[in-house]
Amino acid sequence: MAFQTADTSAAKPSGANPGHANSWYAASARDKRIRPSLEGETEADICVIGAGFTRISAALELAERGYSVVVLEAERIGFGASGRNGGQIVNGYSRDLETIASCYGRERAVKLGEMSLEGGEIIRQRVATYGISCDLVQGGFFAAFTDKQMREMAQSKAEWEKHGHSGLAMVSQDEVSRYVKSDRYIGGMIDTLGGHIHPLDLVLGEAAAVESLGGRIFEGSRVTGIEQAERPVVRTAAGSVRASYVLACGNAYMAPLLPEVHGRMMPVSSQVMATEPLDADLIESLLPANYCIEDANYILDYYRRTADNRLLYGGGIGYGGHDPKDLTSAIRPNMLKTFPQLKDVRIDYAWSGNFALTLTRIPHMGRLSDKVYFSHGDSGHGVTTTHLLGKILGEVVAGHAERFDVWASLPNLPFPGGRHFRVPLTALGAWWYGLRDKLGL
Repeated sequence: MAFQTADTSAAKPSGANPGHANSWYAASARDKRIRPSLEGETEADICVIGAGFTRISAALELAERGYSVVVLEAERIGFGASGRNGGQIVNGYSRDLETIASCYGRERAVKLGEMSLEGGEIIRQRVATYGISCDLVQGGFFAAFTDKQMREMAQSKAEWEKHGHSGLAMVSQDEVSRYVKSDRYIGGMIDTLGGHIHPLDLVLGEAAAVESLGGRIFEGSRVTGIEQAERPVVRTAAGSVRASYVLACGNAYMAPLLPEVHGRMMPVSSQVMATEPLDADLIESLLPANYCIEDANYILDYYRRTADNRLLYGGGIGYGGHDPKDLTSAIRPNMLKTFPQLKDVRIDYAWSGNFALTLTRIPHMGRLSDKVYFSHGDSGHGVTTTHLLGKILGEVVAGHAERFDVWASLPNLPFPGGRHFRVPLTALGAWWYGLRDKLGL
């Protein structure tokens, strides 16, 4: 049996890092090397399809275990959400543990809770082990607009503490200014185990670590099909890789290759912009603790300082991967609600990227065969979750399936409405929750 993909390539904007979105990340990336494309036939123990966080995390885990690894990337390392996101290290998942328990049972919730802090720890360990320069800063703040959101944060804090999370603390309205100088919030919660990074530099640094252990990474090598056999063959337009195992983890950018899971995910875009470099005193007055900030609304805003003193501000959502015509005009009004003193500040970059959303908002992992594994659907919580799930993919290939089986056992349902109606139905639901946010319900 072979899985085929249509040509989903799209025009790419020019930038300082060819092949990447024209973002501040691409312009400021430390490693601008272009890897060669695959030509001809080769073999490896493992073929990894895609070079984002999940795939590079799995490739590094397997290379550390002594496996030979080939990574095939259609565009550039970190081309998708891994190189475009807000760069926030947010622990946990897109659903709180109580919701997970009500949907999947207490036993599964406990097991997922035991893994919930691991993604951030993997990032910190790899940055230290391989000397990755990615502007790692500790600390995150969740901002609340309403008393209801404060109560929900307090409940979440109590649940997380049952799973060993000791880095959480509630913040009163009087204390908000320690983390963000804005009068929009009535309080919140800090997570000292959170933080922020330059995500493209992180994935490029991890890719270099894979290569330092003998792994091979090919860019511009779009996979056209996977031929099932005792040792599957992964084909591109100009070459092929025969491997003992295949890991397909392309998230929102790989659905056509995996028709079995296509209806169980939806590409969703999020928009980000970066200001011009701000005066050091100004940016410190806005975010004095240099924590990343995420508000508690259903359609949330997220923002942080960059290493060169820009404000990086993100938000909005586009179901089906659709973007507004003018990204800056879509994001800037929210930034000015938070920081009206920035009304005359220039916006240097604005970009978007797609992430994969599942109906349950929980990642979807499984097997297409006993030789082909997949993972997708981190649902907007990908920086940490991808690192955890990449490691778990490495574990299952190495013969340790216990944690993989927990994830693979979670029911994953198709979106209602089929291919044509899943976007409007999901957008209608988002509108309802957004209205509740505005009304404080």
